[in-house]
Amino acid sequence: MKPNIIFILSDQHNAKVLGHKKHPDVKTPNLDRLAAEGVRFDNAITQNPICTPSRTCFLSGQYAHNHGIYMLSGPQPNNLPNMLGTFRKAGYQTAAIGKIHCPEYWVEDQSDTFIETAPGCSINGAPEYLAHIRKQGLVEEHKISESRGGPFGQSLDGYQSPLPYRDTPEGYIVTKSIEFMNEAQEKGKPFIAHVSFPRPHQTYAPTEEFWNLYDENELTMPPNWQYERNHKAPNLKSTVKTQIEMAEKWTLSEPHTYEAGCRRKMRGYLGCISMMDHAVGEIMEYLKEKGIDDNTIIVYSSDHGDYACEHGLIEKAPGICSDAITRIPFIWRVPGVTKAGLVADELVETVDVYPTICSLAGLEHPQTSDGKDITPLLKGEKQELHKVAVTEFAWSKSIRKGSWRYVYYPREMYADEYPEGFGELYNLEDDPWEMNNLYFDENQKGKLAELERDLMDWLVTTTRIVGANSSVKPSGDQAVTRFKVTTNVDGKVGYDYIKNTPNKNYL
Repeated sequence: MKPNIIFILSDQHNAKVLGHKKHPDVKTPNLDRLAAEGVRFDNAITQNPICTPSRTCFLSGQYAHNHGIYMLSGPQPNNLPNMLGTFRKAGYQTAAIGKIHCPEYWVEDQSDTFIETAPGCSINGAPEYLAHIRKQGLVEEHKISESRGGPFGQSLDGYQSPLPYRDTPEGYIVTKSIEFMNEAQEKGKPFIAHVSFPRPHQTYAPTEEFWNLYDENELTMPPNWQYERNHKAPNLKSTVKTQIEMAEKWTLSEPHTYEAGCRRKMRGYLGCISMMDHAVGEIMEYLKEKGIDDNTIIVYSSDHGDYACEHGLIEKAPGICSDAITRIPFIWRVPGVTKAGLVADELVETVDVYPTICSLAGLEHPQTSDGKDITPLLKGEKQELHKVAVTEFAWSKSIRKGSWRYVYYPREMYADEYPEGFGELYNLEDDPWEMNNLYFDENQKGKLAELERDLMDWLVTTTRIVGANSSVKPSGDQAVTRFKVTTNVDGKVGYDYIKNTPNKNYL
């Protein structure tokens, strides 16, 4: 029997802010249960620290420098397969429901059911969800809950949403996901559902029952909330400075201070996580009630993290600078495969989701994917599938290796402030909150050179190319030949074909 698959993605979930990660305040009983029943990866790295590029990496299995998308929304990546299309060809009923926020029509065209809930995040807007809001007579409540603005766009402050839970995007997404799963079962078809919750991304506005779970005056603020920030990236320092100076404008209630705003943001952020956790729990309960939980794979992750007031920052920008953004939750429950309660410390990446789900469903490995099949890790085997894990913007790159994280910036980025060059180097074992940048430490020049070489090797060897003089060529349904040159269907070939060519003269 083919397994059903639910790939749940949240938006902007800091990997530290989970009950099973011993966060002192947050309440996440359902994600804690999912982790207890499956495997959690404590060193999962996102490929990109903003929404659309990261989501494209998840669904295509390609690194950002290969699919080329570094902006929000944008044009469809030509001929690039995605996970939903692959499973649709294999006879699955497919759905993408929630905040999808991918390039135009790339996901829509491969979904039997496509429902976007964030109006500005897909090319056709969110017509179904907004029609529901109008029908319920909640237009004004929705405006307050989902689009309350400020000098930085969506509000950075935390506050209570006036919407009932069932009419929030989270509640609506659960309702529509259950309708989709019921439809697939009635048709006798296996299903794959990409369920994408917009929270805990701002606005930080949970509904009453989740807002009231917390008191901002009793919350534990991160230890790196307020400190000197010596040798932090110039744009990080300037962003903190701006948020402090403009606190009277972005705070929504008294007191209009930066400190009070940060605490209300944390109350709203934790409330949004608990609200999203509740939605995950509703899906888990549905599977159990229908008796299909033992044949349904559940994957939970997030597109990137949130500062959650680490380094004094409110949301996710500038994202490349911190482990708070580049490391993400990554929880898998695969009946008959995962060992309950296992904690894996190997490096894994978002590009691994697509090939691993294909493997678990008995489908061919997608040759356009750069990711690894992490099934051995799901079974509890110990092996290094990734020597390094990389998060990338178009220019700056963050590389993780063991307990070390290095951020590369081209000299042009900070030529005025650091004419000789600037970077960030952290030992997360000694400095988990990244308060001590070792980039300028003479004793770490060897480690810096090692990580720079690792980053160069990674970038060169993972880059997919249009063609090479190689006798090793793709074949089968995932290959196409044009004028004597055989590539994968995206018009390129990757690492496995290039490294195995016997003639290295033109390599």
